[in-house]
Formats: sequence, C-alpha cells, structure tokens
Amino acid sequence: MHTSLCDWISNFLTDRPRSVQVSNCVSSTLTLSTGAPQGCVLSPLLYSLYTYDCMATSSSTTIIKFADDIIAMGLISDNDERAYLEEIKHLENWCQGNNLLLNISKTKELIVDCSKKQEWHYQPVRINRTTVERVDSFRYLGVHISQDLSWSRHTNSLAKKARQRLYHLRRLRDFRLPSKVLQNFYTCTIKSILMGNITAWFGNSTKQDRQALQRVVRSAERITHTELTDLQTIHYKRCHTKARRIVKDPTHPNNKLFSLLREHRTPPQRSEEQRPLWYQPGSVVPCASALVIFLNDWVSHNR
Repeated sequence: MHTSLCDWISNFLTDRPRSVQVSNCVSSTLTLSTGAPQGCVLSPLLYSLYTYDCMATSSSTTIIKFADDIIAMGLISDNDERAYLEEIKHLENWCQGNNLLLNISKTKELIVDCSKKQEWHYQPVRINRTTVERVDSFRYLGVHISQDLSWSRHTNSLAKKARQRLYHLRRLRDFRLPSKVLQNFYTCTIKSILMGNITAWFGNSTKQDRQALQRVVRSAERITHTELTDLQTIHYKRCHTKARRIVKDPTHPNNKLFSLLREHRTPPQRSEEQRPLWYQPGSVVPCASALVIFLNDWVSHNR
C-alpha cells in the first residue's frame, strides 16, 4: 500500500471524537483510537485485513471467518483430539495478541459423530478457563445445523416463520389489493425466507419437510390467485447455477469436483426415482457423490 494511503487510514481511525445525541440532548465528547466506525464503508475491509492472518495451523482443522463470526472446525480421527484442541488454543491466543475478545456466552460447540456406537467422550473445550457450552443444534448464518445433520429443525423454523407472514398476506387480500402487489409481498417476505441457503439443506431434507414447506407455497397461491414456482424447481436452478459458476472458476477450491461431459457422451439413463435433484442430461456431472460438499457453507464442527 502507498504510504499516503496508510497515513490517510491511520488518521481516519485515530483520535476520533464521538458523542451521542438524543433529541436536543448531546453527551460530552469522547476521543476513540480503537475499532472502526460502524456503518462505514471501509470498516468491513479493514476488519478483513486485520484478521487476515487468523488461519488454521493443522491440516485437519479449518478456520472459517464471516464478518465478526469465527468458526473452528476439526476432524477427529482415531479419538485424537489434540489438533482440534490446539487449534482452539491457538485461536484464543491469537485473539488476545490482537486485542480481540471472544464472547464466551455466545460461543458454542457442536459435535457431529457419525459412528454407530458413539461411545467416545470428547473433552470439553475451555476458553479463558470457561467451559464452552456443547449443543446439539446451532444457528449459523440463518441455517440451523444439527449434530445428526438432519434439516427438520431448520425446515420447521422456516415453515413457522413463513406461515406467520401468510396472515399479513391474507390481510392485504382482504383489502382487495391487486394480485401483482400480493405477489410482490409474497416474494419479499415469504419466498425470501423459504429460499434462504436452499442449496444447502433442501436436497437432503426429508419428503415430509419438503411437503410442509410446499404447503406454504400452495397457500400463497390460493391467496394471490397466481401460479408460484415450487421449491424443488427453485432448488434445481440454484444448484445448477452454482455448479456452472464453480466449473467456470478454476481457482474455486471445489472446481476439481466437476468434469464436463463431452458432446458425444450422454449420462447413464436412470429412472425418475433414481435421478438426483441436480440431474440434467448433457450438463455438468460432479466427480464426488456428496454434493453437499460444495453447495453451501454448512459445517460439521461449529464453535
């Protein structure tokens, strides 16, 4: 970075006078030289640069950062938790060395154990001599992740929230608003809820959970008197679009999961029951069987 740009940013962040105004009352001025102003365009970029060196120290652990949320994931093999626990300790030391505080009350640990017996007792995680709460489900970026990797809790939450908004849609219909207005309200307040991270959870949700969500869409159809796109079609289009973007981006970490079929080749014929939701003859075929690997940002071990 150019010296003048560094000086400009330094001047912007240091000795900032701040006061609070409520109606006609103004508090005394306080000078701050830490942190970044909330709502400033530069703040997210500066925070990303500040936390750039917060990275995993082991091949079996991963650090995921999103804004001010940090997730430490660890793969525990042969009951060996040392790399995972050391990663947590490293993260704690990094925060202390960079004048950042971990909110222990909001920190959770989620363990996904795919073994049948599940007899291993995992050591509790401690941060600043405080034991981190272990949960069986955690909400991250609007998605409920369960320790059994099922999506019933998440779909139930979506269905409940969407049904609550159907009441307002009915009220607008009672006021005899045009169908176009009702459809716009559905798109903004109901469809947006049902479509949130749909590529992550819809493909692995149960038939019962999908039907519960689809009933919300059918109810909205009856209210608006218009035909609405079903969730399975939305899910397919989102997955197809995301897969094509990954294929076109050779720098994407999951680009190697896909291979393009040659024009003279056709995928093996399958019955409708055997075809996965992403299937389309003559398109992109993944090299890996578990599409959930690339389809979104869900995690197995969440803190």
